[in-house]
Amino acid sequence: MKMKNIAVIGSGTMGNGIAHTFAQFGYQVNLIDINKAALQKAIETISKNLDRQLAKGTLTEAEKKHTLGNITTYTDLKDGVANVDLVVEAATENTNLKLQLFKELDEFTGPNTILASNTSSISITQIASVTQRGDKVIGMHFMNPVPIMKLVEVIRGYATSDATTRLVMEISHKLDKVPVEVNDYPGFIANRILMPMINEATYSLYEGVAGVHEIDTVMKLGMAHPMGPLQLADFIGLDVCLAILKVLHQGFGNPKYAPCPLLVNMVTAGKKGVKSGEGFYDYSHGLKEAKVAGKFNVT
Repeated sequence: MKMKNIAVIGSGTMGNGIAHTFAQFGYQVNLIDINKAALQKAIETISKNLDRQLAKGTLTEAEKKHTLGNITTYTDLKDGVANVDLVVEAATENTNLKLQLFKELDEFTGPNTILASNTSSISITQIASVTQRGDKVIGMHFMNPVPIMKLVEVIRGYATSDATTRLVMEISHKLDKVPVEVNDYPGFIANRILMPMINEATYSLYEGVAGVHEIDTVMKLGMAHPMGPLQLADFIGLDVCLAILKVLHQGFGNPKYAPCPLLVNMVTAGKKGVKSGEGFYDYSHGLKEAKVAGKFNVT
């Protein structure tokens, strides 16, 4: 099966990054969002990110123009997924929303269309259960920022076929990514390992073992991580981290995945990290000028 036409649902950080990447590699992309202003913002973001590639010399002006020309925006789901070969859903990490979307996608797309989700933790098997094509439902978990990060976590649901998996692995390679196949259990691999580390770092702060800067410095210099776990949590979004930990806790029934009370309180207070301007760090003066948030700035 030759794939050429792709639909991406959701124009947020992940959605516009996925659309950017497919379009840059020559695919025709339908970028779908119910919010017209969000779509406009997504195109502006993609254009700015392409300009960064231009400045680095990794892209030409003609290639930028061609990439943008490969993207068409839609606010209507049915119109946007008509006659596509692959759908990549990158909507909000909300189970009920995704289940409703996949019910509609099963109705609106052709029988051979592969339905992929960029979910970071929600069961692919559960998502597939609301469709009549479990063999063609799969996880395609990109990393942020999508145009730069090489990994694609390819998650096989209980019914996902070998043929579907093979096609998604192939298309990932064509995007110059490195696909890694994993099975469908809570958190998959990336977040099953990453989120407990972030949670433990939060617990270390909560219990007064060390400060924000100190915890992140230990992991950067001692473990060769490019970014400390608390800063990384801010970039992911503390609300997203909390949601994934809840999925892990519920899915395994193991108390080791229980979210730290400090993380719960921060999300409740609206301190979600970069997206809200403050999390473990204060981003009010920009990402490069980030400093430890006043709440944790011990003098």
